[in-house]
Amino acid sequence: MSERADKIKEYHKKYNLQSWSKQKDINPIPIEKAEGIYMWDFDGNRYTDMSSQLVNLNVGHGCRPIIDAIKEQTEKYCYLGPSYGAEPRGELAKMIIDLMPDNMGKVFFTNGGADANENVVKIARMYTGRQKIFSRYRSYHGSTYGAGNLTGEPRRYPLEPGAPGFIKFFDPYVYREKIKFESEEEASEYYVGKLREQIIYEGPDSIAAIVMETITGSNGVIIPPKGYLPGVRKLCDEFGIMMICDEVMAGWGRTGKMFAFENFDVKPDIVSFAKGVTCGYVQLGGVVVSKKIAEFFDDHLLSCGLTYSGHPLACAAGVACVNYYKDADILTNVNKSGAVLGEILEDLKAKHKSVGDVRYIGLFSAIELVKDKATKEPLVEYGKDPEGIMGKIIGMLKAKKFMCYSHENMILISPPLIITPEQVKEEMVKVDEVLDEVDKMI
Repeated sequence: MSERADKIKEYHKKYNLQSWSKQKDINPIPIEKAEGIYMWDFDGNRYTDMSSQLVNLNVGHGCRPIIDAIKEQTEKYCYLGPSYGAEPRGELAKMIIDLMPDNMGKVFFTNGGADANENVVKIARMYTGRQKIFSRYRSYHGSTYGAGNLTGEPRRYPLEPGAPGFIKFFDPYVYREKIKFESEEEASEYYVGKLREQIIYEGPDSIAAIVMETITGSNGVIIPPKGYLPGVRKLCDEFGIMMICDEVMAGWGRTGKMFAFENFDVKPDIVSFAKGVTCGYVQLGGVVVSKKIAEFFDDHLLSCGLTYSGHPLACAAGVACVNYYKDADILTNVNKSGAVLGEILEDLKAKHKSVGDVRYIGLFSAIELVKDKATKEPLVEYGKDPEGIMGKIIGMLKAKKFMCYSHENMILISPPLIITPEQVKEEMVKVDEVLDEVDKMI
């Protein structure tokens, strides 16, 4: 490794606090360059990005239209406060509204997904005059204080005792449910019924919003059964509750539709987004609100604000990125490559005794690892992995230059949306080889 690479690693380890890590264990790979779905270190080793970094680099590395748009904007101005008319800010907002259902009205831009979810809570409370917010246990909405209270999984623990008014309910996690349902519709009826019961017990007039990742992301790519989201929509309509879809991870083409809720024939009241709107080239997030909510704030103060709301460089990147999705026909590629990925995942499930379930939609997938297929005992307990088993498995993939991540007992595979069917086949051979080793561990 070159002297430059050594210095990068040294400084990273010595001066950076790396998220979600015991600092003594970090061992960053110094990256010299990246292009498409690949990265290269300073020794020329090629790594394949099979998680789109943090499921945000949808168009891959080195997307020239986005790079050029950022450069062009820097020559005009790099920053204007939110109250000024910045051309890319208005243009991107219009583009987003044009992609949304016909009930949606305006966009409030944020810096990323966590503060987008901070603001969905504030907007829902201001609009409804209610306080309680429902969200799910197997969810991740960010790690800032409000978004962390929305979050249901163990990453919320450092925030506890949390803020009042945040209520948790269970996901429609059919694979892990003790009840054996005859159909997806029957499962949905059960889960929606339990949610309705909880709403009654909490007091419908006190509930401002139900916040859901449209498809649960890092907590297992849990795809709602048929009829579930329309059922939640009906509950929200019945009780005057805002239906909020967190599309931070699942949006922007990841599922084969521009937004994940399009797969389920529902229209949310509020949508949060980030990640794929600029694919990380410049950080950006936002909140889309319905026309009714937008009209409410014509005469009521919108008590939300951020110094970098609608940052011109970020919005210029966003305009170029959204145009690229269309110009490069990304959705067609997602469905084509996603079909190949799905077939391979089903083959892995049939072949390997360690694979309890596979879940996939578009290029959004998870492999759930178990000790026993019959009992569905997870390879590691929920919230616990004292022996670092999942880290070892990810390490085996890393040794094959297959870069992804795990959460709980799941391997998450969500490659850039530009990946070809041939590249999917080439890379998934590595997963097959690692699962051979996992089978020997159980």
